[in-house]
Amino acid sequence: MDKAILTCALNGVLTNPKQHPVPVSAAEMAASARDAYNAGASIMHIHFRRQEDNLGHMPSWDPAVAKACSDAIREACPGVIINQTTGIFGPDVSGPIACIDAIEPEIAALNAGSLNYLKLRKDGTWAWPPMLFDNPVEKVDKMLKAMQRVGTVPEFECFDVGIVRSIELYLKSGMTDSAQYNFVMGVASGMPVDNDLLELLLRYKDQESVWQCTLIGRAEIWPTHQKTADLGGMLRTGVEDTFYLPNGDRTTGNGQLIEALAACARNAGREVASPAEARTMLGMAAA
Repeated sequence: MDKAILTCALNGVLTNPKQHPVPVSAAEMAASARDAYNAGASIMHIHFRRQEDNLGHMPSWDPAVAKACSDAIREACPGVIINQTTGIFGPDVSGPIACIDAIEPEIAALNAGSLNYLKLRKDGTWAWPPMLFDNPVEKVDKMLKAMQRVGTVPEFECFDVGIVRSIELYLKSGMTDSAQYNFVMGVASGMPVDNDLLELLLRYKDQESVWQCTLIGRAEIWPTHQKTADLGGMLRTGVEDTFYLPNGDRTTGNGQLIEALAACARNAGREVASPAEARTMLGMAAA
């Protein structure tokens, strides 16, 4: 891509909003999205959080919450592209599907395979009990059918090389007729943030499909953001993925992170795509 499409990973879940600059309410999400939009983000990847006091770190699958948040973002950011999470543990996908039906996002992030989700503390104890992030084919297929019903494009989140290779099987089997790849790097039990690995991954994706990286970590992720820009990928960051700027300082919010991401694009000789340009590049209808 000659121009770079920037995605803001607006908030995620589980991080404590009392300790970190993560937006929770519709108004907070709209304000943070506007900062990112002004810095060059055309796509907002959004999670929904519980709105009750002291529960803002927990996920919500209430369609009313989803609609309030997405409506506020769309009003604050004309033409913006909404990318909704669907990540959920267990076989019950009714919550994510209800939110897809409520807001009809242009894109929905879809975990494309299962992963042992692990992390250790410095003392060698588990940071949380070892768990399986279960995404069997039946679950993926249910999500895809819900997306197809409302015209949502799937963005396949890939935590390891085998998941990357699975996407082409989904395409060839007819489960989906389009794909965007998201190489997730930095989860302790998944793919590391590694420039050499990134170049290898591009061999194993469907060559017609667009791609980006989700890079989880601190300041060490920024050279791989630059490599992504150099190789022609879409670019993503936000407080879901990191709280750290390239110089190691903590960010005050999403706007600063997207400004740094835009600098990576320009360092690669690429201008930042506007929302209208991003829609054209991704084959989406005008807002």
